[in-house]
Amino acid sequence: MQFQQEQDYTKKLDAGLWRRLIGYMKPYHKHLLAIMATMAVSALCDTIFPLLTREAIDTFIGGGATTGKAWFAARYIGTVLLQSACIYTFCRICGKAENGINRHIRKLCFKRLEELSFSYYDQTPVGYIISRMTSDTARLGETVAWGLVDLFWSGAYILITAVAMFLLNVRMALLVLSVMPVIAAVAVWFQKRILSSYREVRKTNSQITGAFNEGIMGAKTSKTLVREDANCAEFAVLTGRMRTSSIRAAVFSALFHPIVISLGSVATALVLHRGGTEVFIVDSLVTVGTLAAFVQYSTGIFEPISNIARIFADLQASQAAAERVLSLLETEPEIVDRPEVIEQFGDSFNPKKENWPDIRGDVEFDHVSFHYSTGEEVLEDFNLKVKAGQTVALVGETGSGKSTIVNLLGRFYEPTKGVIRIDGEDYRNRSILWLQAHLGYVLQQPHLFSGTIRENVRFGRLDATDSEIEAACRAVDAEDFILNLEKGYDTEVGEGGNRLSTGQKQLISFARALIAKPSIFVLDEATSSVDTQTEQKLQAAIAVALTGRTSFIIAHRLSTIRSADLILVIKNGRIIERGTHSELLGQKGYYYTLYANQFREEGERRAWEEIA
Repeated sequence: MQFQQEQDYTKKLDAGLWRRLIGYMKPYHKHLLAIMATMAVSALCDTIFPLLTREAIDTFIGGGATTGKAWFAARYIGTVLLQSACIYTFCRICGKAENGINRHIRKLCFKRLEELSFSYYDQTPVGYIISRMTSDTARLGETVAWGLVDLFWSGAYILITAVAMFLLNVRMALLVLSVMPVIAAVAVWFQKRILSSYREVRKTNSQITGAFNEGIMGAKTSKTLVREDANCAEFAVLTGRMRTSSIRAAVFSALFHPIVISLGSVATALVLHRGGTEVFIVDSLVTVGTLAAFVQYSTGIFEPISNIARIFADLQASQAAAERVLSLLETEPEIVDRPEVIEQFGDSFNPKKENWPDIRGDVEFDHVSFHYSTGEEVLEDFNLKVKAGQTVALVGETGSGKSTIVNLLGRFYEPTKGVIRIDGEDYRNRSILWLQAHLGYVLQQPHLFSGTIRENVRFGRLDATDSEIEAACRAVDAEDFILNLEKGYDTEVGEGGNRLSTGQKQLISFARALIAKPSIFVLDEATSSVDTQTEQKLQAAIAVALTGRTSFIIAHRLSTIRSADLILVIKNGRIIERGTHSELLGQKGYYYTLYANQFREEGERRAWEEIA
């Protein structure tokens, strides 16, 4: 299996990246602010407990006081209740935030996928997209929601505890905090190694998802090529790489935490040594209660430091996912409308149909050239004028530019030079949705969505009634086979329409295109994958579909285009012959040779079918 080389991410931990990501979570900013506030209060409660311990030791145990115990107990219980309320609140909010953020980011990613141009799907395997939409977004939701909890609790606890320690005893506070620079150095050392390892994990995870997708979609092909063993071996290489990267990342993350804890233990030892000495000298500089509070602070402060270290590692691990999700969210479509066009006609999600002009169907290619981003020239100085209602057939060998012409017509790509006009107007002065809403497109391999036949036909026009759907199916001669199915129009077609034959799927796709009442029709080798009997039905469907519409037919079987108003023979992106069927036969050129060879082959095929 060959896999796309995914973009490599080499940036250090990037606060700007996380700010951009948080910006995409605008509907949940209130949840995140509530988490921050709740955790700050919780951290304050945690900081109060050592001070209450100090008061209990110095006032009631060491000082022998007998009054004020009720007030002390009330403050202690109140602090416990407040902290309990904080814990309950942040658990509820974090759960909602995690699930909500996952849903919102996936919704944004799916919307962006709907906006992206054909070129993105030409270059990006399905497995990589699925990985971004599932495991990467899930990782981000978990990191942002629950990581934010620990981050703000830890930060607030460290800050409040530091202030409390300096107020109690400056020298011992400095002893505790002296370990901080060492921890910072350790964190920097581990940063690069953890981040690099997790990036490799996420990258390999995408490749594994891609392998799953290819293995499932190509299962039949693998069996016919007897590639089961080879596929398993290649998959084992990928999973082995994933295992190695995951172990390396886990080892670095596992080492980071105990090193921080060990350094914290050193600080606690320094506090005990220094504070213990000062407690037992004459006129002690430190009370027993203060020493007890410092021991609690010195052991407690390194738990949030350890948490920050863990969050730091998690952020590094999740940054690989964040980079990949943002790369999708921030990928701009190559084909976009200008702002003034959107202002007048709307966009794909907010159309202003009241401003849309009707389409008659006049089409003009004016000195059009096109090349892909790789630099490969496909069309060069292509010129064509088609009047409304005419049928144009495109003929030529594979790679000659036939599909590129109709893809440019549908504005799935745009010319790199020249202009395409619809009804005399540069089609870039109209919205993409305006054009594609008036375009009927039937592919060689039609795709049906999971659902019923009725639902698939309705995709052509969502407000179509059941009677209109049935009329469209009758018009393309599809109703006979539909009614013979167990549930008729309510029969499930299966994933990709796999419960129907290729010819049946093709007829459904004709009905789906027809019900939209398009002004321009495109047939991309729509009869090349069916038998003779089904082809005859499709020919009848084509005759109905093309009536009164400007039509472009990419033809493999030349017998299907004999009635076309104009036939273009394309070679290397240029028109080498043009005319009607009879005119091209009279020229006895490339088309004549192609037709004669195919006529002979079809005659032989029909003879074999009759014998069979």
